[in-house]
Amino acid sequence: MQKISVVHVAEAAGGVERYLYALLKNSDSQKIENYLIASQHYEMGKFKKYVSGEYQLQMAHAACFKNDKATVKQIKKTVRQIKPDIVYAHSTKAGALTRIALIGMHIPVIYNPHGWAFNMAQSKKKELAYRLIEKAQIPFTKKVVCISEAEMQSAMQKHICSKDKIKIIPNGIDFDLLDKVQPVTRRDLGIPEDAFVVGQIGRLSEQKSPDVFVEMAEKIKKEIPNSFFVMVGDGNLEAEIRRLIKSKGLEHSFLITGWVDNPTGYLNCFDVATLLSRWEGFGLALVEYMYCGVPLVSTKVDAIPYVVDEGIDGLLVEPNSANEAAQAVIRIYGDSVLAAKLVTNGFNIAKYKYDIRRVIKQTQQLYQDVLDNSLYRVD
Repeated sequence: MQKISVVHVAEAAGGVERYLYALLKNSDSQKIENYLIASQHYEMGKFKKYVSGEYQLQMAHAACFKNDKATVKQIKKTVRQIKPDIVYAHSTKAGALTRIALIGMHIPVIYNPHGWAFNMAQSKKKELAYRLIEKAQIPFTKKVVCISEAEMQSAMQKHICSKDKIKIIPNGIDFDLLDKVQPVTRRDLGIPEDAFVVGQIGRLSEQKSPDVFVEMAEKIKKEIPNSFFVMVGDGNLEAEIRRLIKSKGLEHSFLITGWVDNPTGYLNCFDVATLLSRWEGFGLALVEYMYCGVPLVSTKVDAIPYVVDEGIDGLLVEPNSANEAAQAVIRIYGDSVLAAKLVTNGFNIAKYKYDIRRVIKQTQQLYQDVLDNSLYRVD
């Protein structure tokens, strides 16, 4: 059987990079030959042994005609050089530039938005622009991969494409990698051993609501005096969030790690983990929380209620509600039976539903289906 050659194109890092790393690391090299074209934000070295070629391009996250034109030209040139069977574009910006670059090249394109851009908190004008861009590019897309049921429903409600254009492949975790992560200890971080630690893994960006996390922390601190708070990550709001922490007198009970190589290693320190997103395509951190045995509190937005079953493997609250989030954390603090139930159920569900090997199998079948239903294959 001839190998299927696939070029992956990605701009956004963070969760998309982690998804791609797990996908490429676990791909069947006897059946699939992978290549990677990624932005300057990617740590390309770690992908090297899992791909037949890696190409790093300068990609602007925001719209920039001059930069985008150059990126389209580079993608086109690289794809022509590789001559793959399939091109798989990941996230909004890479999806748009890739599909423009491949017009007329007769190579099937699979597109995974990893969370629709039009679902972000933004102006109506911007939301409409994203919807129109997505809809306009569907004719140049062989298949759209949605990482959750919610993402598919959103595409259909916004009339982006028909259901038969969509393949749902829920996210997955490389549990072997998680098992090998070096745990970070409270002593490493200078956190008192008897502290009740509430933490969150995620960018300090509007999406992940770090401001709400701080407001929540203030309320928890009044009820649980020995509470301590950790935010694992960096982002464009970091300076603003540090000022907010100081204004509330919480600086001695707070740690912002900045960017780290091993964010899941910090889960070893948490008593409760949160993900207070304002919008979310999937929420990979939620599955990591579950697998690592940390009870969680999250917002009931977009895909999250499809991942977290309220009261079974986590507690769900309204977005932008520091009071609800605080009460949920305090509830877990005061109810050890509930905490144990969430941890046990979360671990079992994570193992059963979100193994990366399931993602690999579904993705490989998608490649075959796309080629079987295409009139062309590059030789």
